[in-house]
Amino acid sequence: MQTLNIQERVMKVLLYPLSLIYSFILFIRHKLFDFNIIRSKSFDIPVICVGNLSLGGTGKTPHTEYLIRLLSESMKVAVLSRGYGRKTRGFVLAEGGVTHEDIGDEPMQYFTKFPGVTVAVDEKRADGIKRLLEMDDKPDVILLDDAYQHRYVKPGFNILLTDYHNLYSKDMLVPAGNLRDIKHEARRADIIIVTKCPTVVDPYTKKDIIDSLKPKSSQKVLFSHINFDDFKPVNDMAHNTDLSENRSILLFCGIANPYPLEEYVNRKTNSLSVMHFKDHHDFTDKDIDEITNNYEHIIGKRKIVVTTEKDFMRLSNNSYLCKFENVPLFTIPIKVRFHDDNEKVFIKEIFDYVGVRKDS
Repeated sequence: MQTLNIQERVMKVLLYPLSLIYSFILFIRHKLFDFNIIRSKSFDIPVICVGNLSLGGTGKTPHTEYLIRLLSESMKVAVLSRGYGRKTRGFVLAEGGVTHEDIGDEPMQYFTKFPGVTVAVDEKRADGIKRLLEMDDKPDVILLDDAYQHRYVKPGFNILLTDYHNLYSKDMLVPAGNLRDIKHEARRADIIIVTKCPTVVDPYTKKDIIDSLKPKSSQKVLFSHINFDDFKPVNDMAHNTDLSENRSILLFCGIANPYPLEEYVNRKTNSLSVMHFKDHHDFTDKDIDEITNNYEHIIGKRKIVVTTEKDFMRLSNNSYLCKFENVPLFTIPIKVRFHDDNEKVFIKEIFDYVGVRKDS
């Protein structure tokens, strides 16, 4: 788990009063919804929310992709997001010609990877759901990406994610900590998933985590880890690169928690260089020039550049890719894997909710 140095501890103490004020504001807001003073909208269609209590880095995107793969075999699936970082407003349906600037990087990733799935964005999720249900080919189930705090919609099923290395139960509200919502709101979750675990977690550690989270008797706590797939070539230079030879790697990424990724890539090479950018970073010409210049300065000819699928979405629809013409550029697809029999439990819970037979 995370450890703090003395300076970080002092800052948390100094910022704690501000966190208390924010906590009171959130408490009042939630009570307004709880007492129906502000109303939440329900829909006559399965609506599954995937979210967290923290500012990011819990693995919402790969868990949403897991649900897409699971449900799209037997249902018409739509994914609705607010489209963080986009330069548009209101409802936007992902269709031919859209870019990450229109819908955001994560929705763009869903749209690119799952052509049979409807992807849309709307900061007002209730309005977005209404628009989806007005479509001629309306969905059978809607996945709300990162909408746990958006209480204007009442999902039928809530999935709450928390990072193994930074459990919400051991964190504090911003600005003293990394939480954007109060811990008590974990009560609304149907399933709590501890994400980004090691591939093996002993039973005693799992028990300690569950004791820390203090779930209700009706809530199931599951454990998942990230499985990194083989590097995927995304330009001609990469397609013509032999990865069987050991190569120096330049990794660049703009994600909330890059350390599991770095650990994985580091096992693939004897020479790793890393360039960090903030989460959802909007790349500039200067950034791309810096990346390609750093690549050129790596000694030797056996070298490649690697990034995440999400970061690539912010490069794929503009002129930046031209600057990688002489650079072998790869992405790293990731998928969620559940521990032990947790996958069976998760699938049963989801299928029971949406009304799909397990053998369908």
